[in-house]
Amino acid sequence: MIEFQHVFKSYGQGRSILADISFKVSAGEFVYVAGPSGAGKSTLLKLIGGLEAPSRGSIQVNGQRLENLSPRARPYLRRAVGVILQDTHLLYDRSVIDNVLLPLAVTGLATDIARARARAALEKVGLSAKENAPPIELSGGEQQRLAIARAIVNRPAILIADEPTASLDRETARRIMSVFKDFNRVGVTTLIASHDDDLMAEYATRAFKIDPGRFADSADRRAAASKNTVSNQSLERHEPSIGEGV
Repeated sequence: MIEFQHVFKSYGQGRSILADISFKVSAGEFVYVAGPSGAGKSTLLKLIGGLEAPSRGSIQVNGQRLENLSPRARPYLRRAVGVILQDTHLLYDRSVIDNVLLPLAVTGLATDIARARARAALEKVGLSAKENAPPIELSGGEQQRLAIARAIVNRPAILIADEPTASLDRETARRIMSVFKDFNRVGVTTLIASHDDDLMAEYATRAFKIDPGRFADSADRRAAASKNTVSNQSLERHEPSIGEGV
């Protein structure tokens, strides 16, 4: 589903924001991306979404290699990956439903089908009653839910979000995370960058930790722990009992 092989990302002549990162994410996983500000969390998500290109290395997303992706292929990637950035880029001169319809404008869907799909997306995030309202009238949590509806209206296989609960109160943050979890339960691969370790631990099943110059994957730690457990059990099975061999 998502695979990084020895990926580096730098800007200009500066140091690498991401250095020699390799991992695989399988379909249906829920991954939390942790790390301090400036460590590269947003950059990692933008690389997955095809919004930026790696400086070195190979990235494969949903069967497409991104480092050599042609301009003609990018729209197909965008349909497969729903992206929610810190700046939601909502259009405040359009209605709620018109914002959700935007990603469908280039798909060639008939108007009635597109509107039905947009309404279904709004229903999933609990905004059906606000479809004709301008986004400026929505609360912070509702604007985040609108951004999620716009990201999922194309029915993507992958959903990525950068700090979707930042500046929200705890109750609203949990409501937003429940929306992501609902999509993950039906098979949508989900990656969320956040500073909220406690909240993410309630929902994600895997964690990436990015620090300047370092990358850690909780799946690697679990695999190592499992290997050690198996090795210890094997030793116990083969350890001679007292008097054995005497």
